[in-house]
Amino acid sequence: MMPITLNVTGVFYLLPSSELISIKLKANQLYSYMSFVTTAVKLFFVLTSSRLWVESNAVQSYFKSPTNPTCQATLDCLDSATSPTMVDASTVQKIEEGFEKLQEATECHSLLKKYLTKEVVDELKEKRTVLGATLLDVIQSGVENLDSGVGVYAPDAEAYTLFKRLFDPLIEDYHNGFGADKKQPETFLGEGKTAELEDLDPEGEFINSTRIRCGRSLEGYPFNPCLTEKNYLEMEAKVKKVFDELEDGELQGTYYPLDGMTKEVQTQLIEDHFLFKEGDRLDSGFCKPRTRAASGPRAAESSTTPEKTFLVWVNEEDHLRIISMQKGGNVGQVLERLIKGVKAIQAQVPFSRDERLGWLTFCPSNLGTTVRASVHIRLPKISTQPDFKTICDALGLQIRGIHGEHSESAGGVYDISNKARLGLTEFEAVQQLHSGVKKLIELEQAA
Repeated sequence: MMPITLNVTGVFYLLPSSELISIKLKANQLYSYMSFVTTAVKLFFVLTSSRLWVESNAVQSYFKSPTNPTCQATLDCLDSATSPTMVDASTVQKIEEGFEKLQEATECHSLLKKYLTKEVVDELKEKRTVLGATLLDVIQSGVENLDSGVGVYAPDAEAYTLFKRLFDPLIEDYHNGFGADKKQPETFLGEGKTAELEDLDPEGEFINSTRIRCGRSLEGYPFNPCLTEKNYLEMEAKVKKVFDELEDGELQGTYYPLDGMTKEVQTQLIEDHFLFKEGDRLDSGFCKPRTRAASGPRAAESSTTPEKTFLVWVNEEDHLRIISMQKGGNVGQVLERLIKGVKAIQAQVPFSRDERLGWLTFCPSNLGTTVRASVHIRLPKISTQPDFKTICDALGLQIRGIHGEHSESAGGVYDISNKARLGLTEFEAVQQLHSGVKKLIELEQAA
C-alpha cells in the first residue's frame, strides 16, 4: 500500500492495519491542528478512497516515544477528546471566581490583585499552553494565599509569553522597571574574574558563612506545580546520572533521595541547611500541586566532603537549586565552585532560558540570573539603628533572618543578599552583594 499524503502540515504514513502506523508531524505546528487530529483519533476517520483509519494507540505510540517527553499534555487531551487549545468551562469559572475573590479581599495587596484586571481575565481565561497550563495554574496560589506578595507562578516556560499581559507589568513592578522592551544580558557567570572578589572578612570578625545559589529549570518540562509523577522521576533520573558521572572531587558527593531517608539523616540535613523542610508553605499552600500529591517524589543531593561546600536540591521549588557555600567571607572561592557546578550539569542537561527574561524558574521574582549571593553576618551595632533597612536598600541588599525568608535575626546575625536578579549579569549580581557587604562592614567598624 502506498503512503497517502494529507495536507495537515505533515505526512501520515498509513500502512496496513497489521503493521505499525508511524506518524510524523512538525512539533511546532501540531497543536494548531489538534482539534482535527483529535476528532480523527477518537472517532476514527475514513478516507473514502482507501478505507483506512487511524487508531488512537498508533498516535499514542508516537507521543510516548522517549524522544517526546513534552507531549503528555497532548495525550491527556487525546484521552479526553478535547482540543489542547481549549479551556473547559469549569476552569474558566474557577478563574472568574478567583478574580472576584481577589477584588473582595480588602486585606490582599499582592501584585496579582494589582494587575489581574477584568480585561486581563477576559483576554487570557480561555488560553492554554502547549503543555496544558491555564491562567488558573498561574493565579491559583495567589487566590488561595491572600497574604502573598507576588501571588503568581509560571506553570511552564511558555506561560511567560502566552500570559504576558499579566506577567509583563508584574515583572516590571517587582524588578524595578524591567519593562517589556528590556532584555536580560547574555549569561556571564564570572569566568576568569572571581579573583577580583577578595575575601571580605579575612580575620573572621563579622561573616560566619557565604552562600551563592541559582535556580534552573530543565528544558521541555512543566514547572511546579504542574509536574506529574512521571516528570519528577524522569528529571530525578537525568540529574542523578550527572551526579554519578562527576569527576571533579570538589563537586562529588552523596545522593540523598527522600524516599527511604531515615528521620535522623533528614533532621541532620535540615539542621545543616542542606535539605528543604517538609511541610513548609511551599507544600502547604503557596505551591499546591495540580497533578500530583504534595508528597510526590522529590530528592536532595549534597556533598559529603568534610567542607560540605556544594549541594543541589532536586525537585523542590524549582527543578534544580545549585548551591555553593563555605565558612567565612571568600566570595570569589564560592562563586568559582558554583561556576564549575553549573557548567558540569548544563553540559548534560539543557536548561530553559528565554531571550528576554533569561533563565526561567516558576516564580517571576527569580528570573534573569536567578542568582542569590548571601552572607550570614554579625552587625550588632548598625543593625540596631532605625535606618538599617534604608541603608541596605540603598546598597541593593536584602535582609532576612538566618533561617530564611520571613524569619527573624538570631543573636544579631543576619542573612544579607543581593536584591537584583533581572537586568544584570550573574557576575554583576554577585558584585552587588560583595560591594554592599564591604560597605556594611566599614559602617560597623566605624560605629
